[in-house]
Amino acid sequence: MDKFRAYRINEKDGNITAGFEELSIDELTDGDVVIKVSHSTINYKDALAATGTARILRRYPLNGGIDLAGTVVSSADADFQSGTAVLVNGCGLSETVDGGYSEYARVDSSSLVPIPEGMTAAEVMQIGTAGYTAALAIHRMEQNGQAPENGPVVVTGATGGVGSIAIDMLDGRGYEVVAMTGKADKEEYLKSIGARSILRRDDIDLGKRPMEKTQWAGAVDNLGGDYLTWLTRTMDYGGNIASIGLAASPALKTTVLPFILRAVCLLGINSVDTPRDLRLAVWSRIGGDLKPRHLDIISDRSIEFEDLPNQFQAYIDGTVTGRTVVRIS
Repeated sequence: MDKFRAYRINEKDGNITAGFEELSIDELTDGDVVIKVSHSTINYKDALAATGTARILRRYPLNGGIDLAGTVVSSADADFQSGTAVLVNGCGLSETVDGGYSEYARVDSSSLVPIPEGMTAAEVMQIGTAGYTAALAIHRMEQNGQAPENGPVVVTGATGGVGSIAIDMLDGRGYEVVAMTGKADKEEYLKSIGARSILRRDDIDLGKRPMEKTQWAGAVDNLGGDYLTWLTRTMDYGGNIASIGLAASPALKTTVLPFILRAVCLLGINSVDTPRDLRLAVWSRIGGDLKPRHLDIISDRSIEFEDLPNQFQAYIDGTVTGRTVVRIS
């Protein structure tokens, strides 16, 4: 097979560099399936890795991109014949194995998910890790008793990829969704994708007591820090908080009182190392009852592979709303 393009992240003397390189299949990390990649995505994590803002990669060099979708070219696994449309999200992409910013990828078949029936490679990348994480959070919450009749669910970091798709999915399931955001100019956007009401971050009184007046039956939290602490204080009896991110802070300063007096449940959501059976179940739901209805609004940006390097800084600056799909080939 001829050489192909990949966007590769390197480290030298403690400095991170990234750029396009020509590679061969043999230069990719090991795997039993080769995929011709058609689409990938940009996530905050991708921006951190490519700019060196945070140490995401556990080995160097690696191709960037924590998502990919495409078609199987060759496979040692009988379950994935040549021509099968597949996706990979998480599973060590751009952390321990080469990621999706490459015209070809070589991965372990255990990480592959067949693209759900009726969906395209472009659509599953409009969803990507962000949407998968949102779906995993909702799935875990509902396994733990979450239901629309329990009351409102608040989504923090609402304009990001995870937050936006969580709002869409929750609304589609019949939940009353409250979108919490620091971006006053995005209220119309948030309501257009399913938010019933908007809570401005600057208007919140985080309180000081171990428990405050109950407000929520559930929460999908992308922020961590004081906002996650506030959620534990204001959650109703038996409410679930899906902890997804740390955009505000990795710290959590709270007490056990909400957990032992109100039976609040804090659910940690890890989209990278999800067991295969659970990963397949969640993607099945994404193709079914959790399929987002507003992808044309949430993921309205599509860029060519060569434009990728110019996109990362906006994610670091926090000025991006929704999702971006990268057309690889």
